[in-house]
Amino acid sequence: MRESIKDRLFQGSITFVLCILGAIALIPLISVVAMSFSSKAAADMNIVNLWPVGFTLASWNYILTDGGLWRAFFITLTSTIIGTILALTITSLMAYPLSKSNFLMGRGLVLFVIITMIFKAPVVPYFLTIRGMGLFNNPLVLVLPHILTAYNLIIMRTFFKQFPEEVEEAAKIDGCGYFQMLYKIILPSSKAVLTTVGLFYAVTLWNQFQHPLMFIQKADLFPLQLKIRQLISGGSEMANITMMSNANYTESTLSAATVVFAIIPIIAIYPWLQKYFAQGAMLGSVKG
Repeated sequence: MRESIKDRLFQGSITFVLCILGAIALIPLISVVAMSFSSKAAADMNIVNLWPVGFTLASWNYILTDGGLWRAFFITLTSTIIGTILALTITSLMAYPLSKSNFLMGRGLVLFVIITMIFKAPVVPYFLTIRGMGLFNNPLVLVLPHILTAYNLIIMRTFFKQFPEEVEEAAKIDGCGYFQMLYKIILPSSKAVLTTVGLFYAVTLWNQFQHPLMFIQKADLFPLQLKIRQLISGGSEMANITMMSNANYTESTLSAATVVFAIIPIIAIYPWLQKYFAQGAMLGSVKG
């Protein structure tokens, strides 16, 4: 069916508006990248906008040789990988039975999940509970509190509800139990929603800041976001670094390079997952 002129104009206008919004959203990132490659003099004169001025790799050379930053990077990377795998495992194990209409406790459990989305735990009791579990200054605190979220559980449950019952009935006839059915039939056919939910978990684990700020005091255990905060708000320490006679960087360029360093992994991974992400988000929202 051929599109009418009105439909084409509508799609064209929507595309134009989205391109403008996308460009606006990219401007801060481009500005930070430009600052990270600019010279000390250009940063001090505040003349860096969307293009590096006095191009130099000095800031990047410094942060890439900072052992503390790499330690924080690998702490965050490890917690993100392990946490995402655990979260997908636990979320799928809970979402699958909740997607079955013959599961008698399903409605009550779903209601309980929705309540946790509306009412958050008070900060002080939550802090005391986590500390009482021995997770204060413990790397596991970067993983365990994030392995199940209500929103991701609902997305996966909704996706599983759309799976054809005929396929499951045929698998039962062939002797498959529920665990075999989940891991041999359901999950291999659910790459879209697994990628979507996995990306949600991974971004949360990678970007977590408030949580480790509450529970991690040892500098050796700082994840990447806390390390970045320490570098950016380092005060006299950062000033002493930038006052080195041969240094062609300043606090602004070092901070910009550190911020870009932290977001590169997510930006690099997302294009490869985009098709699964869009598909999973749509399929997970068709029906509840």
